[in-house]
Order: sequence, then structure tokens, then C-alpha cells
Amino acid sequence: MTAYTLIADVTEPPAKGAAEQQNPFAFGGPFFLMAMFGLVAVFLFILPARRKQKEQDQMLAKLKPGAKVVLGSGIIGTVVKVQDDGEVTLRSEDAKLRVLRSAIVSVRGEESATDAKS
Repeated sequence: MTAYTLIADVTEPPAKGAAEQQNPFAFGGPFFLMAMFGLVAVFLFILPARRKQKEQDQMLAKLKPGAKVVLGSGIIGTVVKVQDDGEVTLRSEDAKLRVLRSAIVSVRGEESATDAKS
């Protein structure tokens, strides 16, 4: 006799009524688990992303000439002009750049009047 047949002989399936009473997820369990996973996803992923996007929008709305900004590509420049159509003109060393407002990742602060002339 093998070990499998010994185990198979010893274990008997529980009665149908007992199995339904023992399983707490028998009715609606999978739906409850999916709803819980959905709530966890909302709190871990969606809400923080919305909060970050809202902060980014507020930062870009306050953008004005003289602010030092960093672009997504790593270019650092000073805002010269902000247009209503979403374009921003930057000065970086000896070059003037026209970029979209959405390309700005962060604002480093205001440039002083002595730095602006040099």
C-alpha cells in the first residue's frame, strides 16, 4: 500500500452542509475580495497620483517671469515670458528656448536682479 492510498482512505470529504457552513466566502466572497483590492488600489495608486498632479498644476499656474525652472530633459533656465497658449520662453546661458508649460518639472525659485543682468 502506498502513502497516497493511506491518506486517501483516511480523509473523507465533509458533508455538503458542513462545507457551506465552514467556508466564509461561499456567498459573495470573490466579489468582496475584488472590492477590497479595488479600494487598496485607489488608496495606494490613484489618490497619490491625483494629489501630485494637482500640486504640479498649481505650480505651473503660479509660473511668472524671473523664475528658475528645470525641464524634464534636465535643462535649467529662467522664465522670460509666459504665454496663455501654454508656451513658455526660457533663457538658458546664451540661448532662448520656447517650450511647453507641461515640460517644466520643477521651479527652483526666483532669480535675483543681479543674476538676471549677467
